[in-house]
Amino acid sequence: MSDRLRIAVQKKGRLAEDSFAMLKKCGLRFSIRGGGLLARVKNVPVDLLLVRDDDIPSFVATGAADLGIAGENVLVEEVLMTAGGMDAVIDRRLGFSRCKLCLAADSNGPIQSSKDLEGTKIATTYPGVLGKYLKENNIKATSVEMKGAVELAPSINIAESICDLVSSGATLEANGLAAFETILESEAVLIKSSRKFSPEKQDIYDKLVRRIDGVLRSADSKYIMLNAPKDAVAAISEILPGSDAPTIIPLGGDSDLVAVQAVCTENVFWDTLEDLKAAGARSILVLPIEKMLG
Repeated sequence: MSDRLRIAVQKKGRLAEDSFAMLKKCGLRFSIRGGGLLARVKNVPVDLLLVRDDDIPSFVATGAADLGIAGENVLVEEVLMTAGGMDAVIDRRLGFSRCKLCLAADSNGPIQSSKDLEGTKIATTYPGVLGKYLKENNIKATSVEMKGAVELAPSINIAESICDLVSSGATLEANGLAAFETILESEAVLIKSSRKFSPEKQDIYDKLVRRIDGVLRSADSKYIMLNAPKDAVAAISEILPGSDAPTIIPLGGDSDLVAVQAVCTENVFWDTLEDLKAAGARSILVLPIEKMLG
């Protein structure tokens, strides 16, 4: 058996692009060519299996892949639609490719909330998630499964409403629909099964997830550098968002001024900079952080 770690990734689409970008930020060097089903990482013992998004959970569950990067919506649907469940669980949330699974209907029609769904038909590509929602909320409605173009269902009288993924909402608006309830919030997730890795694969996995965690931590983190009077350091430290104790460095030529440097693990907004300036900070510099290893 190969000791290379196999990761199932969507072969094309927004999730694929975001997944490839994250893996490259983790230092993995690979190229995707044409319609190939395998991309071999050159500098790390990892292979990428390029598959359909809805096949990723089953690849992980059956052992065809050791890990998978999938949309949470796909994972939840596949688990619900598999008799007896599926040995594939969320290992880490990855924070990209966010979307929502929403109920939507004609913006001027009779269905404006979930209580209006009773006795109606709902078109969806997610019958498992929708069925669970209807059961939990004691709503008697009929789920009509479609493979695509769900937003057209009300206009061609297939169903009175839809349950579909919403990102910007532009597609709904173009078809005269409006979302009235979110039943699942989704993002990209790293998934794995309960199987034990070999010692070799465990070592590769440990190194990979450390890098992933570093990329995730650095996504919203910023490195802040500023000068300030010594007596303002305490107030400035309180303002720095999500920061550990900052580094304080004396400035040559001015015994009253110090340089303050800090890693901020939360977003740094203009309001924050203005508060820092009001507290006595000057020459404030905010830099992005590409990588962070704890």
